[in-house]
Order: sequence, then C-alpha cells, then structure tokens
Amino acid sequence: MIIYLRVLKESLNFAINALKNNKLRTFLSLLGVTIGIFSIIAVLAAVDSLKKEVEGSISSLDNSTIFLGRFSFGPTDVPSWKREQFPDVTYEEYQMVKKQVPDLLGASYQLNVQRETVKYEEKSVENVEMIAVTHEQTVIEELKLSEGRFFNESESNRGAPVIVIGHEIATSLFGSPESSLGKKLRVYGRKFTVIGVMKKEGSGLFGGSKDTATFWPVNMARRIFGDNNKATFPFILIKPEKGVDNEEFIAMLTAKMRIHRGLKSEEIDNFFVNQLQGFSDAIDNMTGTMNGIGWVISLFSLLVGGFGIANIMFVSVKERTNLIGIQKALGAKNKFVLLQFLFEAMILAIIGGLIGLFFVFIGSLIASAFSGDFQFILSPFNMMIGTGISAFIGLISGIIPAISAARLNPVDAIRTGM
Repeated sequence: MIIYLRVLKESLNFAINALKNNKLRTFLSLLGVTIGIFSIIAVLAAVDSLKKEVEGSISSLDNSTIFLGRFSFGPTDVPSWKREQFPDVTYEEYQMVKKQVPDLLGASYQLNVQRETVKYEEKSVENVEMIAVTHEQTVIEELKLSEGRFFNESESNRGAPVIVIGHEIATSLFGSPESSLGKKLRVYGRKFTVIGVMKKEGSGLFGGSKDTATFWPVNMARRIFGDNNKATFPFILIKPEKGVDNEEFIAMLTAKMRIHRGLKSEEIDNFFVNQLQGFSDAIDNMTGTMNGIGWVISLFSLLVGGFGIANIMFVSVKERTNLIGIQKALGAKNKFVLLQFLFEAMILAIIGGLIGLFFVFIGSLIASAFSGDFQFILSPFNMMIGTGISAFIGLISGIIPAISAARLNPVDAIRTGM
C-alpha cells in the first residue's frame, strides 16, 4: 500500500511539473477534456433541472390521476381529422362517472377558459388563469391554502360567485393574503367573493404557477360560457382509489363511457383516457433522448482531449527516458513504471475535468440568477460522473504511453538519455 501512495505522490509531482514547465502545451491538451466534461455535465444538469421543474409543476397530482377528454396527451393512431370530430366531455358524463364507475376516489369536472383580467376597485391583474372546477378538485389535487377555504359542494353545485385566488393576485390587489378574504373582485362583468388564498409557489421556467391562478365553481363558468362553447376545453379529472389495478380501472371507465355514448362494438372510442403516469413516462423518454444527444456531442470533445493527454504522456516518456532507465537499473519493476505514468495521465485528466465542473458550477449560478425561480441543479451524482469520466479518459489515454515506458530496456533507456 505504501508503494502505491509513493507512486501516486511522485505522479502528482510529475503532473504538476508538466503543467508548470509546458503551460501552453498542457493547456491545449487539457482543453478538450475540460470542454467535454463541461458539455456532458452541463447537459446532465440542465436536463435534471428541466425534469425537476416539469415534475414539480405536476407534483400536486398523483401519477394515477386520469384525464378524460377529447384530446390525447401522447401519440395516437387516430387521424387528426377524426379527432377533430370527437365531442367534448360533458357535465352529465362527469356525473355518470361519479355514480357508475367503481373504485373511484374522486372525480372533478374542469373547464379551461381564456385568461382574464381581474379587478378590484382601481387595481387589476392581467393574464390570470381562470380554472373552473367542481368542489372535488381538492380530492384530486393537493391544493395548499394559506388563508380561507375552498368552495364546498353546495357552492359548487349552484355555481356560487365565490373564488379562490393565487398569492400574487392577493398581494397585488389587496396588499396581503390576510386582507383578501371577503373582498369582492370583478371579472367577466360579475363580482366574486374571495373565500381562499393559495400558498405561494413561485414561478417556474414554463409558468404554470398557481400564484397567478384562480379556482371558481365550474357551474358559474357554464352559465357564462355555455356548454357548447368551442373556446373552452372541458375534461374530467379522475382519481381511482389506492391499490386499484389501473388497467382494470381504465377498462371499466372506457366501457362505461362507451355505453353512455352509445358506441357500437365496431366503432372506436371517441374520447381519450390519459393517465398522468404516461405523461411522466413521456418526460422520462424526452429527457433520456436529450441526455443521449448531449453525450454523443460531448464524446467528440473527450476524444480530442484524450488524444491531447496521450500526446503529453508520449512526450513525457521521451523526456524521462533516462530517468526511467535509472529507475529500472536500481530495481524498479515494470509495474512501478506503468502505474507511475498511468497515475500521471489520470491526474492530468482529472484536473481538466475539475476545471470543466468548476465552469458548470459558475454557469449554473449565473443561469439560476437570471432565470427567476427556476434553479439549475449540479448534483453530487453528476459531479461524481464528471470526475469518473475524467479519470477513465486519463486511464485510456495513458495506457499505451505507460506500457511503452514500462517495456523500456534499462541499458537502452540510459544510453538514449545520454
């Protein structure tokens, strides 16, 4: 063990001397490793950050959550012209699902409408997301309120003029969430009483924050927009009970919908049952593809860096031929010489990799500072990957020069040096 530590120490000294004595050559050789590690880890960090951001935006929903509507979340064999003829899901179908589908934990009818401007006296907030839902939305989605409450079944059924608003809306219109309850804001030419305020979430890279969103009874929205308004996008959010087989549940839901719509056995479904798990899988596939592309591009830089380190090591072997001969004449084994040059190559590569990681770290801090609440993540796992790849590149690049050094004949090596 002591001899390996001694070899490592000597190799570190040789590597540092190589950096000092041949600054330009070493810089150009390590540049490839630095760029390669920077590219790989930057891509991994960006993809991890993107994945966390997307998953965070749907974290309030369970993966078993089902979206029933006329649109598909993913690829489908149904041609677009046929999909355009599919009818929207209706409030009556939502009621049917609640009554007839077994093993149902909850179902909520949601109507997506255009963003609106919300006013209170002389103040207003533009581009507000108006989410019209039934009272069961709290069963489907984890909604956290800092003040007040969500509307109840009675208010939902009769379409009461009540509303739950986001933190930013409450702050902009009323100064603070605490002073929002009971106030009446105006939207769609009607007055709505604020009964709840959502907890602050912070905005992400793709928006989607509830800070600038509102929840209000869907039956009020139905009175305003009607049930056949093509500007709205209705769907049913469904959550099965825990432990239920999702495939069986979806099969039962599909069967109930087909019977309700009177579809014949030879007719295809004129609706889509989208599971959130499928959306999560699509995200995983997308990020996996992005990672793969990043690896392919970065490997070219690593290949150049590997050739650069190999070049340094061949030059180092040539410059130290006399020293190698003396070491072997004094009894140094081939393994000692081999490990000495291998360690030196790995140390040089790791130095290049650490420089690349440092640049990724600085880049992540700058990117996070200029992207609002979106945070770029440089995880310890990615740092370990970068260091490991660097060491591997050094090992591969230094193996041939190290073998050639270990095989030198002591007499010939000393004579060559003289």
